[in-house]
Amino acid sequence: MRPRNLEEYVGQTHILAKGQLLRRAIEADRIQSLIFYGPPGTGKTSLAQIIANHTKSKFEKLSGVESNVADMRRVLSSAANRLENVGQPTILFVDEIHRFNKSQQDVLLPDVESGVIKLIGATTHNPFFFVNSPLVSRSQIFELQSLTQEDLMGLLRRAMQEERGLGHVKIKADEEALQHLAKMADGDARKCLNSLEIAALTTAPEGDGYIHLTLPVAEQCIQKKAIVYDGDGDAHYDTVSAFIKSMRGSDADATLYWLAKMIHAGEDPRFITRRIIICAAEDVGLADPMALVLSQAAHQAAEFIGWPEARIPIAEAAIYIATANKSNSAYVAIDAALEDVRSGRTLPVPNHLRDKHYAGAKRLGHGDNYSYAHDHPDHFVAQDYLGAVKHYYEPTDQGVEKKIKDRVEKWRTALDKTKQGASAKDP
Repeated sequence: MRPRNLEEYVGQTHILAKGQLLRRAIEADRIQSLIFYGPPGTGKTSLAQIIANHTKSKFEKLSGVESNVADMRRVLSSAANRLENVGQPTILFVDEIHRFNKSQQDVLLPDVESGVIKLIGATTHNPFFFVNSPLVSRSQIFELQSLTQEDLMGLLRRAMQEERGLGHVKIKADEEALQHLAKMADGDARKCLNSLEIAALTTAPEGDGYIHLTLPVAEQCIQKKAIVYDGDGDAHYDTVSAFIKSMRGSDADATLYWLAKMIHAGEDPRFITRRIIICAAEDVGLADPMALVLSQAAHQAAEFIGWPEARIPIAEAAIYIATANKSNSAYVAIDAALEDVRSGRTLPVPNHLRDKHYAGAKRLGHGDNYSYAHDHPDHFVAQDYLGAVKHYYEPTDQGVEKKIKDRVEKWRTALDKTKQGASAKDP
């Protein structure tokens, strides 16, 4: 059922609708080097085959899984001879191009750069991370999106009608059965059509000679929904990014959905809890210090009990963080201090703060005039602790931090006066 032309091709209207750049280039046979990337079953290889059917160029195909450097050099040598002797250009399609290592990808570069071949690469991985930068910079990148449920319903109906599909088989399919296949395929046309084929070939005809595809049959044939979630690909990082941003954005429901997706896909619980701990410190911070305590406890609990029970303490910590007051003051403060240390003049430790617990320290005056805070009212004494007037920590009015802010403002006023006095004496 692979589409033979653009009219049969389903989905990807954002790049293939009438008037769009890629469609115009295909129809005019003016293809330059391209990279298609997107989830499985979205039509990357089919699109390359359509280009092969339209072009007057020689179309060659390699596999990132099966082809080696010798195969590549044979194709590239033939392409160079063909261009020189008969003037026919070559389009080289490399399926799963991310499977080529850096050295293999480098073999393609000179001929792509010189125009001996026009490269079409297909990958489920983000090419900006998994394809060499020189190849990416010489190619147009097109991202293919998961097919909609309506797209997949259309493919199922076409497959049951056309002779090259299941048109020769008498099938009577319930609407709810087709909808289940389309829904559970999760945007993957290959999975959707494979499930339909399994259902048709394994279900016995009824008395009228028709194979009746019911919802129970469809459920058996497609079984568990396969989440698109590659451990080192876009879906992995995009999902955890959405998870963190949902906690930061105080949306507990979205947080639980992205968490459930990671759990369903078999994510390492330690990967999830590490992100929760970071979010607790970075985004909740001093507005609710218990968030860090609870997230650390969830991490330890998850390591101790494992899946599936680990989902409960992990969900508890994620919900707590999503619903907690938020403050990133600690995150901002330490980064500001680090920037000062990296780019500014290093401040010497004031003499009265230096260590005096070694022989000779007294002779140097280390520790002289240091005031012990606990000897003073409220266990606070205003003295110079830095040698400069600098403010990194700016407390917010959120949650617990509101009380911290009141104390900091009171103490900071007294401390700044002391620092300014010290600077006047010793510029």
